Amino acid sequence: MARIAGIDLPREKKVEIGLTYIYGIGRANARKIIESTGVNSALRVKELSDADVNRLRQAIERDFRVEGALRTEVAMNIKRLMDIGSYRGIRHRKGLPVRGQRTHTNARTKKGPRRAIAGKKKVTK
Repeated sequence: MARIAGIDLPREKKVEIGLTYIYGIGRANARKIIESTGVNSALRVKELSDADVNRLRQAIERDFRVEGALRTEVAMNIKRLMDIGSYRGIRHRKGLPVRGQRTHTNARTKKGPRRAIAGKKKVTK
């Protein structure tokens, strides 16, 4: 079983896809890691030798910030925006879209479910 950065990689997936299960590694970074370590990209995760897994693990630890460290960094960046009172920080604090999307309609994922309006009756047919 391949365990890298505290994550058990899915055994039946190809190596490139399996690496994307690590927070902070997408397809492009997975390809770079595979090329730099010389691991055969056609292999499945379960077919990797211990030496291959160690090479992948060392390359990730050396070149990338992943999992807990990356989550902490992202959270600290958002907290910094909120502390200095920037526009983006205020949007994070209010739970609204940060990157300029419209909110008159849409944005239901970020805003949450619709709230009932007091005193408004539903129309019956």
